[in-house]
Amino acid sequence: MQRRRFLTGAATASALLAGCTSSDGDGDGNNSSAGGNESTTAANGTSTAAATTTAGSTATASGNGTDAGAQTGTENGTETDGQSGTETGSSYSVSIAPMGEVTFDGVPETWVANNGSWADMGAALGVAPPKAVWLPERYHTQYYDEVPGVSVDKSGMQALSSDGVSKELFYELDGDVHVIDPNFLLNRFKGWKQSDIEELRTNVGPFFGNSSFSRGYSWHEDYQYYTLYEAFGKLAEMFQREDRYEQFVELHDEMQSNLSEVVPSNESERPSVAILWASGNEPEEFSPYLIGEGTSFKQWRDLGVRDALAETDVGNFHASRSAVDFETLLQIDPEVLLFRGHESQTAEEFQNTVVQFMKNNSTASALTAVENDDVYRGGPLYQGPITNFVTTQRAAEQVYPDRVSGPLYDPERIAPIVDGNGES
Repeated sequence: MQRRRFLTGAATASALLAGCTSSDGDGDGNNSSAGGNESTTAANGTSTAAATTTAGSTATASGNGTDAGAQTGTENGTETDGQSGTETGSSYSVSIAPMGEVTFDGVPETWVANNGSWADMGAALGVAPPKAVWLPERYHTQYYDEVPGVSVDKSGMQALSSDGVSKELFYELDGDVHVIDPNFLLNRFKGWKQSDIEELRTNVGPFFGNSSFSRGYSWHEDYQYYTLYEAFGKLAEMFQREDRYEQFVELHDEMQSNLSEVVPSNESERPSVAILWASGNEPEEFSPYLIGEGTSFKQWRDLGVRDALAETDVGNFHASRSAVDFETLLQIDPEVLLFRGHESQTAEEFQNTVVQFMKNNSTASALTAVENDDVYRGGPLYQGPITNFVTTQRAAEQVYPDRVSGPLYDPERIAPIVDGNGES
Protein backbone atom coordinates (compact mmCIF):
# COMPACT_ATOMS: atom_id res chain seq x y z
CA MET A 1 0.00 0.00 0.00
CA GLN A 2 1.07 3.58 -0.55
CA ARG A 3 1.42 5.51 2.69
CA ARG A 4 2.57 8.96 1.71
CA ARG A 5 -0.59 10.84 0.82
CA PHE A 6 -0.98 13.47 3.52
CA LEU A 7 -3.06 16.60 3.16
CA THR A 8 -2.83 19.63 5.42
CA GLY A 9 -3.84 23.28 5.29
CA ALA A 10 -2.06 26.47 6.25
CA ALA A 11 -3.79 26.63 9.63
CA THR A 12 -2.56 23.15 10.45
CA ALA A 13 1.00 23.94 9.46
CA SER A 14 0.89 26.91 11.81
CA ALA A 15 -0.42 24.73 14.63
CA LEU A 16 2.42 22.29 14.17
CA LEU A 17 4.86 25.07 14.99
CA ALA A 18 3.05 26.16 18.15
CA GLY A 19 5.07 26.41 21.34
CA CYS A 20 8.74 26.47 22.14
CA THR A 21 11.08 23.55 22.42
CA SER A 22 11.64 22.09 25.88
CA SER A 23 13.70 19.14 27.01
CA ASP A 24 12.36 18.84 30.54
CA GLY A 25 12.11 15.35 31.93
CA ASP A 26 8.74 14.33 33.27
CA GLY A 27 6.44 11.55 34.23
CA ASP A 28 4.57 11.74 30.94
CA GLY A 29 6.98 10.91 28.21
CA ASN A 30 10.64 10.99 29.10
CA ASN A 31 12.92 8.51 30.80
CA SER A 32 14.86 10.83 33.11
CA SER A 33 12.66 12.90 35.34
CA ALA A 34 11.07 13.93 38.56
CA GLY A 35 8.15 11.93 37.29
CA GLY A 36 10.40 8.90 37.33
CA ASN A 37 10.17 5.46 35.84
CA GLU A 38 8.15 2.56 37.03
CA SER A 39 9.96 -0.46 38.34
CA THR A 40 9.71 -2.55 35.19
CA THR A 41 11.98 -3.17 32.26
CA ALA A 42 11.31 -1.55 28.89
CA ALA A 43 11.27 -3.78 25.84
CA ASN A 44 14.03 -2.12 23.87
CA GLY A 45 16.09 -3.59 21.08
CA THR A 46 15.09 -5.03 17.77
CA SER A 47 11.53 -6.02 17.06
CA THR A 48 12.06 -9.70 16.36
CA ALA A 49 8.93 -11.06 17.99
CA ALA A 50 5.70 -9.89 16.41
CA ALA A 51 3.37 -8.33 18.94
CA THR A 52 -0.12 -9.76 18.69
CA THR A 53 -3.54 -9.04 20.08
CA THR A 54 -5.66 -11.98 21.07
CA ALA A 55 -9.25 -11.86 22.18
CA GLY A 56 -10.45 -15.40 21.97
CA SER A 57 -9.45 -15.89 18.36
CA THR A 58 -6.84 -13.80 16.56
CA ALA A 59 -8.23 -10.49 15.37
CA THR A 60 -7.90 -9.75 11.67
CA ALA A 61 -6.80 -6.49 10.11
CA SER A 62 -9.88 -5.96 8.00
CA GLY A 63 -13.49 -5.08 8.41
CA ASN A 64 -15.42 -1.88 7.90
CA GLY A 65 -18.24 -1.06 10.23
CA THR A 66 -21.11 1.25 10.86
CA ASP A 67 -20.68 4.97 11.18
CA ALA A 68 -19.49 6.22 14.57
CA GLY A 69 -21.78 9.19 14.96
CA ALA A 70 -20.74 12.56 13.59
CA GLN A 71 -17.08 11.67 13.76
CA THR A 72 -16.97 8.82 11.27
CA GLY A 73 -16.63 8.78 7.55
CA THR A 74 -19.08 7.11 5.20
CA GLU A 75 -18.59 4.26 2.79
CA ASN A 76 -18.86 4.00 -1.01
CA GLY A 77 -17.16 7.30 -1.72
CA THR A 78 -19.69 9.71 -0.23
CA GLU A 79 -18.61 12.73 1.77
CA THR A 80 -19.33 13.18 5.47
CA ASP A 81 -20.07 16.29 7.50
CA GLY A 82 -16.70 17.96 6.93
CA GLN A 83 -15.33 16.90 10.31
CA SER A 84 -14.31 13.50 9.06
CA GLY A 85 -13.30 13.82 5.43
CA THR A 86 -14.22 11.61 2.49
CA GLU A 87 -13.84 8.09 1.18
CA THR A 88 -13.54 7.22 -2.50
CA GLY A 89 -12.92 3.63 -3.54
CA SER A 90 -10.13 2.23 -1.39
CA SER A 91 -8.86 5.73 -0.54
CA TYR A 92 -10.32 7.61 2.40
CA SER A 93 -9.49 10.55 4.64
CA VAL A 94 -9.87 11.30 8.33
CA SER A 95 -9.57 14.70 10.00
CA ILE A 96 -7.76 15.11 13.31
CA ALA A 97 -6.15 18.10 15.03
CA PRO A 98 -3.49 19.36 14.60
CA MET A 99 -2.79 17.63 11.26
CA GLY A 100 -6.08 18.36 9.59
CA GLU A 101 -7.25 15.96 6.91
CA VAL A 102 -5.09 12.87 6.45
CA THR A 103 -5.63 10.71 3.37
CA PHE A 104 -4.93 6.98 3.28
CA ASP A 105 -4.73 4.80 0.17
CA GLY A 106 -5.60 1.78 2.29
CA VAL A 107 -6.07 0.73 5.89
CA PRO A 108 -2.71 0.93 7.74
CA GLU A 109 -1.27 -2.47 8.58
CA THR A 110 1.63 -1.37 10.79
CA TRP A 111 1.78 1.61 13.09
CA VAL A 112 3.83 3.46 15.68
CA ALA A 113 2.03 5.04 18.65
CA ASN A 114 2.70 7.82 21.11
CA ASN A 115 1.72 5.87 24.21
CA GLY A 116 -0.36 3.19 25.84
CA SER A 117 -3.60 5.13 25.38
CA TRP A 118 -3.45 4.67 21.62
CA ALA A 119 -2.11 1.13 21.97
CA ASP A 120 -5.11 0.17 24.10
CA MET A 121 -7.47 1.76 21.59
CA GLY A 122 -5.85 -0.40 18.91
CA ALA A 123 -6.34 -3.48 21.08
CA ALA A 124 -10.01 -2.56 21.47
CA LEU A 125 -10.33 -2.33 17.69
CA GLY A 126 -8.75 -5.76 17.25
CA VAL A 127 -5.67 -4.63 15.32
CA ALA A 128 -2.09 -5.72 15.91
CA PRO A 129 -0.24 -3.69 18.56
CA PRO A 130 1.95 -0.78 17.48
CA LYS A 131 5.55 -1.63 16.61
CA ALA A 132 6.74 0.93 19.15
CA VAL A 133 5.55 3.36 21.84
CA TRP A 134 7.50 5.88 23.91
CA LEU A 135 7.92 3.62 26.90
CA PRO A 136 6.53 0.07 26.61
CA GLU A 137 6.68 -0.36 30.40
CA ARG A 138 3.98 2.30 30.69
CA TYR A 139 1.66 0.32 28.45
CA HIS A 140 0.20 -1.78 31.24
CA THR A 141 -0.99 -4.93 29.51
CA GLN A 142 -1.54 -6.65 32.86
CA TYR A 143 -4.90 -4.87 33.01
CA TYR A 144 -6.11 -7.31 30.36
CA ASP A 145 -5.89 -10.06 32.99
CA GLU A 146 -9.18 -8.65 34.29
CA VAL A 147 -10.84 -9.09 30.88
CA PRO A 148 -11.48 -12.71 29.85
CA GLY A 149 -10.26 -13.56 26.35
CA VAL A 150 -8.19 -10.41 25.83
CA SER A 151 -4.40 -10.28 25.95
CA VAL A 152 -1.62 -8.36 24.24
CA ASP A 153 1.93 -9.59 23.71
CA LYS A 154 4.22 -6.58 23.73
CA SER A 155 7.48 -8.55 23.83
CA GLY A 156 8.52 -7.22 20.44
CA MET A 157 7.40 -3.65 21.07
CA GLN A 158 10.22 -1.12 20.91
CA ALA A 159 10.74 2.01 22.98
CA LEU A 160 10.88 5.25 21.01
CA SER A 161 12.35 7.15 23.94
CA SER A 162 15.86 6.19 25.03
CA ASP A 163 18.07 9.14 26.01
CA GLY A 164 16.11 11.15 23.47
CA VAL A 165 14.13 10.14 20.41
CA SER A 166 15.97 8.99 17.29
CA LYS A 167 14.66 10.00 13.88
CA GLU A 168 16.52 7.04 12.39
CA LEU A 169 14.42 4.65 14.50
CA PHE A 170 11.31 5.84 12.68
CA TYR A 171 12.92 4.77 9.42
CA GLU A 172 13.79 1.37 10.89
CA LEU A 173 10.26 0.85 12.17
CA ASP A 174 8.80 1.87 8.79
CA GLY A 175 5.27 2.22 10.14
CA ASP A 176 2.39 2.84 7.78
CA VAL A 177 1.25 5.63 10.11
CA HIS A 178 2.59 7.46 13.17
CA VAL A 179 -0.18 7.88 15.74
CA ILE A 180 1.74 10.68 17.42
CA ASP A 181 1.08 14.37 17.91
CA PRO A 182 4.09 15.96 16.14
CA ASN A 183 3.94 18.88 18.55
CA PHE A 184 4.84 16.49 21.35
CA LEU A 185 8.05 15.66 19.49
CA LEU A 186 8.80 19.28 18.68
CA ASN A 187 8.21 20.63 22.17
CA ARG A 188 9.26 17.85 24.51
CA PHE A 189 12.52 16.61 22.97
CA LYS A 190 15.71 18.43 22.05
CA GLY A 191 16.84 18.51 18.46
CA TRP A 192 13.52 17.92 16.73
CA LYS A 193 12.53 20.45 14.05
CA GLN A 194 9.54 20.90 11.79
CA SER A 195 11.70 19.77 8.87
CA ASP A 196 12.19 16.40 10.62
CA ILE A 197 8.43 15.94 10.85
CA GLU A 198 8.02 16.79 7.17
CA GLU A 199 10.83 14.41 6.23
CA LEU A 200 9.27 11.46 8.06
CA ARG A 201 5.84 12.29 6.75
CA THR A 202 7.17 12.27 3.19
CA ASN A 203 9.56 9.33 3.38
CA VAL A 204 7.93 7.00 5.89
CA GLY A 205 4.30 7.70 6.74
CA PRO A 206 1.86 10.37 7.93
CA PHE A 207 1.36 11.61 11.47
CA PHE A 208 -2.09 11.09 12.97
CA GLY A 209 -2.38 11.88 16.66
CA ASN A 210 -3.24 14.34 19.38
CA SER A 211 -1.74 14.67 22.88
CA SER A 212 -4.75 14.53 25.16
CA PHE A 213 -3.61 12.52 28.18
CA SER A 214 -2.76 15.86 29.84
CA ARG A 215 -4.00 19.38 29.22
CA GLY A 216 -1.15 21.15 30.96
CA TYR A 217 1.01 22.09 27.97
CA SER A 218 1.12 25.66 26.66
CA TRP A 219 2.01 24.47 23.16
CA HIS A 220 -1.37 22.72 22.90
CA GLU A 221 -3.48 25.80 23.58
CA ASP A 222 -4.05 26.68 19.93
CA TYR A 223 -5.75 23.48 18.81
CA GLN A 224 -8.34 21.00 19.97
CA TYR A 225 -7.93 18.42 22.71
CA TYR A 226 -9.92 15.20 22.50
CA THR A 227 -11.68 13.21 25.16
CA LEU A 228 -10.74 9.55 25.38
CA TYR A 229 -13.73 8.48 23.30
CA GLU A 230 -13.30 11.28 20.76
CA ALA A 231 -9.72 10.15 20.17
CA PHE A 232 -10.87 6.53 20.09
CA GLY A 233 -13.43 7.43 17.44
CA LYS A 234 -10.75 9.03 15.28
CA LEU A 235 -8.56 5.93 15.48
CA ALA A 236 -11.56 3.76 14.65
CA GLU A 237 -12.09 5.84 11.52
CA MET A 238 -8.45 5.48 10.57
CA PHE A 239 -8.54 1.69 10.97
CA GLN A 240 -12.04 1.54 9.43
CA ARG A 241 -13.46 -0.28 12.45
CA GLU A 242 -16.21 2.04 13.54
CA ASP A 243 -18.52 -0.88 14.41
CA ARG A 244 -16.30 -1.89 17.32
CA TYR A 245 -16.08 1.72 18.45
CA GLU A 246 -19.87 2.04 18.56
CA GLN A 247 -20.14 -1.11 20.66
CA PHE A 248 -17.58 0.19 23.13
CA VAL A 249 -19.52 3.47 23.36
CA GLU A 250 -22.62 1.49 24.29
CA LEU A 251 -20.74 -0.48 26.96
CA HIS A 252 -19.19 2.71 28.30
CA ASP A 253 -22.59 4.40 28.50
CA GLU A 254 -23.85 1.50 30.59
CA MET A 255 -20.92 1.86 32.99
CA GLN A 256 -21.58 5.59 33.31
CA SER A 257 -25.18 4.82 34.20
CA ASN A 258 -24.01 2.41 36.90
CA LEU A 259 -21.58 5.02 38.23
CA SER A 260 -24.42 7.48 38.70
CA GLU A 261 -25.75 5.18 41.41
CA VAL A 262 -22.34 4.92 43.10
CA VAL A 263 -21.22 8.56 43.27
CA PRO A 264 -22.90 10.44 46.14
CA SER A 265 -25.08 13.30 44.93
CA ASN A 266 -23.84 15.43 47.82
CA GLU A 267 -20.30 16.54 46.98
CA SER A 268 -19.39 16.81 50.65
CA GLU A 269 -19.80 13.03 50.92
CA ARG A 270 -17.14 12.44 48.27
CA PRO A 271 -13.55 11.96 49.49
CA SER A 272 -10.76 14.47 49.01
CA VAL A 273 -7.88 12.86 47.13
CA ALA A 274 -4.36 13.80 46.12
CA ILE A 275 -2.76 12.27 43.04
CA LEU A 276 1.03 12.27 43.07
CA TRP A 277 3.92 10.56 41.30
CA ALA A 278 6.00 8.56 43.78
CA SER A 279 9.36 7.30 42.55
CA GLY A 280 10.68 4.13 44.12
CA ASN A 281 9.42 2.14 47.08
CA GLU A 282 10.60 4.62 49.72
CA PRO A 283 9.49 7.98 48.32
CA GLU A 284 9.95 11.17 50.32
CA GLU A 285 9.26 13.68 47.53
CA PHE A 286 6.33 13.63 45.14
CA SER A 287 5.26 15.23 41.87
CA PRO A 288 1.71 16.60 42.27
CA TYR A 289 -0.98 16.18 39.63
CA LEU A 290 -4.12 18.29 39.66
CA ILE A 291 -7.15 16.42 38.35
CA GLY A 292 -7.65 17.93 34.92
CA GLU A 293 -9.55 17.21 31.74
CA GLY A 294 -6.84 14.96 30.29
CA THR A 295 -7.65 11.33 29.56
CA SER A 296 -5.34 10.08 32.33
CA PHE A 297 -7.74 11.44 34.96
CA LYS A 298 -10.94 10.13 33.42
CA GLN A 299 -11.84 7.63 36.16
CA TRP A 300 -11.36 10.23 38.90
CA ARG A 301 -13.53 12.80 37.12
CA ASP A 302 -16.20 10.18 36.54
CA LEU A 303 -16.11 9.30 40.25
CA GLY A 304 -16.55 12.94 41.24
CA VAL A 305 -13.79 12.96 43.85
CA ARG A 306 -12.65 16.26 45.35
CA ASP A 307 -9.13 17.33 44.38
CA ALA A 308 -7.33 18.21 47.61
CA LEU A 309 -4.40 19.77 45.73
CA ALA A 310 -6.65 22.10 43.72
CA GLU A 311 -7.58 23.91 46.93
CA THR A 312 -3.92 24.78 47.67
CA ASP A 313 -1.12 26.76 46.02
CA VAL A 314 0.71 23.56 45.04
CA GLY A 315 1.40 23.73 41.32
CA ASN A 316 0.57 21.10 38.74
CA PHE A 317 3.61 19.03 37.78
CA HIS A 318 2.77 19.18 34.07
CA ALA A 319 3.07 22.96 34.10
CA SER A 320 5.40 23.82 36.98
CA ARG A 321 7.58 20.73 37.59
CA SER A 322 6.84 21.28 41.27
CA ALA A 323 7.40 18.79 44.09
CA VAL A 324 6.00 18.25 47.58
CA ASP A 325 7.24 16.37 50.64
CA PHE A 326 5.57 14.69 53.62
CA GLU A 327 5.42 17.96 55.57
CA THR A 328 3.47 19.65 52.77
CA LEU A 329 1.16 16.66 52.43
CA LEU A 330 0.50 16.75 56.16
CA GLN A 331 -0.65 20.37 55.87
CA ILE A 332 -3.05 19.40 53.07
CA ASP A 333 -3.92 16.03 54.63
CA PRO A 334 -6.15 14.50 51.92
CA GLU A 335 -8.47 11.67 52.89
CA VAL A 336 -7.09 9.44 50.11
CA LEU A 337 -3.58 9.31 48.65
CA LEU A 338 -3.17 8.02 45.10
CA PHE A 339 0.36 7.33 43.92
CA ARG A 340 1.25 6.98 40.28
CA GLY A 341 4.37 5.17 39.14
CA HIS A 342 3.53 1.81 40.71
CA GLU A 343 1.11 0.20 38.28
CA SER A 344 3.57 -2.61 37.59
CA GLN A 345 3.22 -3.69 41.22
CA THR A 346 0.33 -5.72 42.54
CA ALA A 347 -1.82 -4.17 45.25
CA GLU A 348 -0.09 -6.41 47.80
CA GLU A 349 3.39 -5.45 46.61
CA PHE A 350 2.47 -1.78 46.80
CA GLN A 351 1.14 -2.16 50.34
CA ASN A 352 4.20 -4.10 51.47
CA THR A 353 6.64 -1.51 50.11
CA VAL A 354 5.40 2.06 49.65
CA VAL A 355 2.61 1.99 52.21
CA GLN A 356 4.66 0.14 54.80
CA PHE A 357 7.48 2.67 54.37
CA MET A 358 5.01 5.49 55.05
CA LYS A 359 3.65 3.76 58.14
CA ASN A 360 7.19 3.56 59.48
CA ASN A 361 7.91 7.23 58.77
CA SER A 362 7.21 9.56 61.71
CA THR A 363 5.70 12.30 59.52
CA ALA A 364 3.93 10.21 56.89
CA SER A 365 2.35 7.96 59.50
CA ALA A 366 0.41 10.98 60.81
CA LEU A 367 -1.40 11.45 57.49
CA THR A 368 -5.11 10.66 57.63
CA ALA A 369 -4.89 8.47 54.53
CA VAL A 370 -2.08 6.42 56.07
CA GLU A 371 -3.88 6.05 59.39
CA ASN A 372 -7.07 4.90 57.62
CA ASP A 373 -5.34 2.60 55.11
CA ASP A 374 -6.49 4.76 52.21
CA VAL A 375 -3.23 4.86 50.23
CA TYR A 376 -3.53 3.27 46.79
CA ARG A 377 -1.93 3.00 43.39
CA GLY A 378 -3.24 5.98 41.47
CA GLY A 379 -3.69 4.55 38.01
CA PRO A 380 -1.73 4.96 34.79
CA LEU A 381 -0.73 8.02 32.83
CA TYR A 382 -2.09 6.40 29.69
CA GLN A 383 -5.38 4.58 29.36
CA GLY A 384 -7.65 3.60 26.54
CA PRO A 385 -11.20 2.23 26.49
CA ILE A 386 -10.39 -1.26 27.81
CA THR A 387 -7.97 -0.19 30.51
CA ASN A 388 -10.36 2.56 31.57
CA PHE A 389 -13.02 -0.02 32.38
CA VAL A 390 -10.53 -1.82 34.62
CA THR A 391 -9.13 1.28 36.31
CA THR A 392 -12.58 2.75 36.90
CA GLN A 393 -13.79 -0.43 38.61
CA ARG A 394 -10.68 -0.47 40.80
CA ALA A 395 -10.89 3.24 41.61
CA ALA A 396 -14.57 3.02 42.54
CA GLU A 397 -13.85 0.18 44.94
CA GLN A 398 -11.05 2.25 46.49
CA VAL A 399 -12.93 5.49 47.13
CA TYR A 400 -16.49 4.15 47.53
CA PRO A 401 -16.00 0.68 49.06
CA ASP A 402 -19.41 0.72 50.73
CA ARG A 403 -21.25 1.81 47.59
CA VAL A 404 -19.82 -0.63 45.03
CA SER A 405 -21.57 -3.98 45.33
CA GLY A 406 -20.49 -5.58 42.06
CA PRO A 407 -19.10 -5.05 38.57
CA LEU A 408 -19.73 -1.67 36.98
CA TYR A 409 -19.34 -3.17 33.50
CA ASP A 410 -19.55 -6.64 31.96
CA PRO A 411 -15.98 -7.78 31.14
CA GLU A 412 -17.35 -10.80 29.26
CA ARG A 413 -18.68 -8.49 26.53
CA ILE A 414 -15.29 -7.00 25.64
CA ALA A 415 -13.56 -9.93 23.89
CA PRO A 416 -16.42 -10.48 21.42
CA ILE A 417 -16.29 -6.80 20.47
CA VAL A 418 -12.52 -6.98 19.93
CA ASP A 419 -13.00 -10.09 17.78
CA GLY A 420 -15.67 -8.39 15.70
CA ASN A 421 -18.42 -10.62 17.08
CA GLY A 422 -20.03 -8.15 19.45
CA GLU A 423 -23.73 -7.39 19.37
CA SER A 424 -24.57 -4.18 17.52
